[in-house]
Amino acid sequence: MSNELLTELVEAGVHFGHQSSKWNPRMRPYLLGKKHGVHLINVEKTAEQINAGSQFMVDLVSKGKKILFVGCKRQAQEAIREAAEATGQFFVNHRWLGGTLTNLETVRRSVGRLEYLENLEKSPDFKKMSKKEIASLNREKNKLFLRLSGIRKMSRQPDAVVIVDSAREYNAINEARKLKIPIVAMVDSNADPDIIQYPVVSNDDAIRSIRVVLEKLIEPVLAANPQ
Repeated sequence: MSNELLTELVEAGVHFGHQSSKWNPRMRPYLLGKKHGVHLINVEKTAEQINAGSQFMVDLVSKGKKILFVGCKRQAQEAIREAAEATGQFFVNHRWLGGTLTNLETVRRSVGRLEYLENLEKSPDFKKMSKKEIASLNREKNKLFLRLSGIRKMSRQPDAVVIVDSAREYNAINEARKLKIPIVAMVDSNADPDIIQYPVVSNDDAIRSIRVVLEKLIEPVLAANPQ
């Protein structure tokens, strides 16, 4: 474990947890204490978990397996998309659609609908539509694109999911656990690390913290499997 990594994690604020009144007691082994009413996360544990999570991801990708990155909170949206695109994986970064993992057929139908709307202008029906109908369909298309653009080519369940904020993305967590899909997740002091196979205890609210953790998770993947 390098001092450089630990310094980078601290400088990014990875060690700041939630207010101590909102903590999950199962996070006790990963906390150093509290300061000004905020729990402080042990970044040495974080660094160890980043290494474990990234090695798991390297092993998967080296075998041609696929990973789904999930992070729909505003602070995570860009970092999630960038991490997924850099590694050639899937992502959901606006809204988790129920059944994305457990009912993939429904999601595939929605993707079909998106593709129909994208090609609507080439359809003979397009000229018969009113401006109001076209505007309504464009709104639907834009909404579907935001929700599905990162998974439109996902024809089967992923082999793992990487999640920012395990407490917020509980629906994605529940679906992955139901299907026994391994999870790598940023877990803050208010969440339960025991339900995650590869927890990364960290501040999952700050943009810089999220970005640094994701970058460190995918660095070995990029080194082993350059796009």
